[in-house]
Amino acid sequence: MSTVAVVMMIVAIVVVWGGLAASIHFLARHPLDDRDELETILEDGPEADTTW
Repeated sequence: MSTVAVVMMIVAIVVVWGGLAASIHFLARHPLDDRDELETILEDGPEADTTW
């Protein structure tokens, strides 16, 4: 492999794994809270859920 190919491969790996690490870090600091939606579905039944 040429030097350019190796550099491009390293850049691609850093972008993919860096994005994965950033998303894991973000979700660890700001977890998704779906409890309000779950309580509404349990109280009203599945027929009341019109989000989809």
